[in-house]
Amino acid sequence: MTNNTSLSKNAALAPEADRPFDRKGLVQMALLGLLLLLPVLAYFSGHIYYVNLASRITIIAMAAVGLNLAIGYGGMVSFGHAAYFGLGGYVAGISAYHAFDMTPFMTWPFGVPGSDNLLVVWLAAVLLCALLALAIGAISLRTTGVYFIMITLAFAQMIYYFANSWPTYGGEDGLPIYIRNTLPLVDSSNALTYFLICFIGLVLAMAITSRMMKSRFGAALTMARLNDVRLATAGISPYPIRLAAFVISAAITGLAGALYADLNGFVSPTMLSWHFSGELMVIVILGGVGRLYGPLAGAVLFVMMETFLGGVTQYWQLFLGLVLLGVVLFAKHGVMGWLAGRERNE
Repeated sequence: MTNNTSLSKNAALAPEADRPFDRKGLVQMALLGLLLLLPVLAYFSGHIYYVNLASRITIIAMAAVGLNLAIGYGGMVSFGHAAYFGLGGYVAGISAYHAFDMTPFMTWPFGVPGSDNLLVVWLAAVLLCALLALAIGAISLRTTGVYFIMITLAFAQMIYYFANSWPTYGGEDGLPIYIRNTLPLVDSSNALTYFLICFIGLVLAMAITSRMMKSRFGAALTMARLNDVRLATAGISPYPIRLAAFVISAAITGLAGALYADLNGFVSPTMLSWHFSGELMVIVILGGVGRLYGPLAGAVLFVMMETFLGGVTQYWQLFLGLVLLGVVLFAKHGVMGWLAGRERNE
């Protein structure tokens, strides 16, 4: 009874219910609607490049949704989420490699063949990333602050250097995916179809996050971030709550990595590097930490600057730094906070 009362009070700190026609709802619908509409128009006008660009934005946004669950909602500043993104990519790449070569991935203690079925690849990516996050989280979540940041970074760098030194799958040169993995009854090689697959994945990831944060689990996670002592006095240990959120966060990011590898037809240790972990963190901060649509807004801004400013000057990161500085100083709730206003609990 005490736990129920406490969590009910804490539920007031969870994200407020969406109202589709208020300012926030209109901004969110416009953002999601434009992301869906513009690639469709680009496809039927023959601009396939922009369809693939939209797919990239969508996948990066999905990876940032995963990181936002850890950082924004759970207060776990992970600097190693590239490990899950890269692992998801390598699952897609290695599975396609063995399916193309018609050789098994392993033969002992049981045989595991390669597969070019996206459903199998996604399931394997999600499960392996969840298991990796369970092991990393079980250790790193026993620390806090800068120690947590450094431990997550250290694990990610270990996996990065392992991939670099694994010649079977290309080492530092990476691994090509000659034929995009397939989905039953769907032509995944079509640019628009693949974008729609990625779009559905992003919407599902956001829906899972939203549903979870409105549940008792979300209320407990919010309280673990704000005051873990108070949560413990309610009879709930913060550790398993944080660990579960960390694992789900990694699984979402790993699924995004599998989609990204198939989009590019290539996977390399770059996907595992700390640079990408930093980029994901910048995207979350730009869009709005702890905002459901923040990762999407941040991914749109980041990829647009990288694509269009990067085509003008190789020093485009200078302008990104200025924008990030402006967001941190004058728009602490990110682009979504600036466009849609502050949340009730901010």
